[in-house]
Amino acid sequence: MDTLNGLPLVAPKISPVLDPAFRPAVLAVRAFRAQVAAAGGGIPVRLAIEQADGSVFRFDIAVLPPTHPGAAGNAAFVERFVKFLLWSRGGWRIHVDGPADLVDALRSHYTDTATGRFDADLVAFRMFDHPIEVVHTTTLPEERSVTKPLGRHLEGHRIGFDLGGSDRKVAAVVNGEVVFSEETVWDPYHKPDPQYHFDGIMDSLRKAAEHLPRVDAIGGSAAGVYVNNRVKAGSLFRGVPQDLFDARVKNLFFEVKAAWHDVPFEVVNDGEVTALAGSMSLGKNAILGVALGTSTAAGYVTPDGNITSWLNELAFVPIAFNPDAPVDEWSGDVGVGSQYFSQQAVGRLAPLAGIATPPDMGLPEKLKVVQKLRDEGHVGAKQIYDTLGTYLGYGIAHFADFYDIAHVLVLGRVTSGPGGDDIVNGARHVLDVEFPELASRITFHVPDEKDKRHGQAVAAASLPEVGRVLR
Repeated sequence: MDTLNGLPLVAPKISPVLDPAFRPAVLAVRAFRAQVAAAGGGIPVRLAIEQADGSVFRFDIAVLPPTHPGAAGNAAFVERFVKFLLWSRGGWRIHVDGPADLVDALRSHYTDTATGRFDADLVAFRMFDHPIEVVHTTTLPEERSVTKPLGRHLEGHRIGFDLGGSDRKVAAVVNGEVVFSEETVWDPYHKPDPQYHFDGIMDSLRKAAEHLPRVDAIGGSAAGVYVNNRVKAGSLFRGVPQDLFDARVKNLFFEVKAAWHDVPFEVVNDGEVTALAGSMSLGKNAILGVALGTSTAAGYVTPDGNITSWLNELAFVPIAFNPDAPVDEWSGDVGVGSQYFSQQAVGRLAPLAGIATPPDMGLPEKLKVVQKLRDEGHVGAKQIYDTLGTYLGYGIAHFADFYDIAHVLVLGRVTSGPGGDDIVNGARHVLDVEFPELASRITFHVPDEKDKRHGQAVAAASLPEVGRVLR
C-alpha cells in the first residue's frame, strides 16, 4: 500500500484519468481516523492555533497508540493536519496537548525542513509578525474568533479592481451597476520594482475614473494577505526583494489611497471577494468560493453572511498525500492546492493529454490552447478538465472537514467555456459516488457570464463603507 512517511494512502474510487497515482488527502485522513476508532479511540491530541490579535481556533484529533502497527504514520498525519490549519486559519503559536514525541517532530519540521521553514516564515513571521512557536501544554487557550460583515455597500460612484497574476481588472460602478470595465494583461510575479505594481494599479483606476463624475470609494481584491489595507504577504510581489517589500510594498495601498485624495478605500484577499461576490449574486451564505486562476484563490462566507480572520489560502493546503505529487514552485511542498486548481495544473496535465506546446509558452497561453482544443472536441483537452473535476471533488470533500459548507462557487479563468462544466460535473460525480452525505447538502454554482465579467468588480467596489453620498 502507498504511504506518506508511514501514513497509509487510499486509492480513490474515481481515479483522475490523467493522474492514476493521485491519492486524495481526504481518503487518507478518513482511513486513519477509522484506524484510530478501531483502536479504541486512540490517544487524544488537542490543538489550538493562535493569531496575533488573540484569536484562537481549537481542534481535537487523535492518533494511534505507540504500540499500534500503524503508529509510524502519526507524525505525518499531525503535520499535514496542522499545515491545513496554518494555511486555512492562520496563526503563529501552535498549542499542542498530546504525546511529546509528536510535538517534538512538529517543532523540528518548522525548523529543520525547507517546506516547514517556508510555512513558518510566510505565515507566522510575515503575516502575523511573530516567529512560529510550537507549545507543548495541557492547558489550551479558549476558542476566540471574530467575524464581521464585508462589503455589500453599493451606493454612490465607486471603483472596483481585482489584481491577478496574469491580468488586472477594473470597473466603474454607479449604485451597483457597472458602467465601464476593462481587463489588462500584466506580469507582476517576477517584477522586482514595486513601481511597476503601483503604476499598473493607478493606470487601471484612472481609466475607470474617466467614466465617473466623481469617485466616492475604491475597493479592491488581490492575491495575498491584507490586514487593514497593509500588505502582509502576496504572490503578486514575490519578485520584490525583502528590503523593498518592507520599504514600499507593505504600505503600497496607502500610497494609492493618498493619490486618490484619501477616499474610503479597502483592499482584501481576492478569495474573500470571490466568496462575497457569490453570496451577493446567489443570496446565499455558508459559501466557499474557489477560483481556478494563475494560482488558487479561495474565500469563505459564514452561515451568518460574515467573513472571518481566517487566511483561507487554499493554494498551500495539502490536497494529495502521494509523495510523488507535483511540487509547488514557491513553497517546495508536494500535493498542495495550487497544483490542482489552477493554470499550473492545466500546464502540467497538457503533455499527459498529448497536447504539445512550446517550452517557453506561458501558462495563460497554454490555457488558451487547451480551451480552444476543448471547444473543438479534442479528447485530451476534455481529459484535462475531467481530471481537474475529479481533483475538485476530492478537494471539496477535504475542505468540508474544516468549513461549514452549503454552497461552492467555482470560477476563475480555468473554468471558462465547456471545460468549466466538465470540472463541475466531475466534482459532483465524485461526491455522488464517494461522499453521498456531502452530495446531499453541498450545491455547486458557476457564475453566469454577467457575474463572471462583473461580479468580482462589483463586490470589490462594495467593500468600503462611506458616509452619505449624493446620488
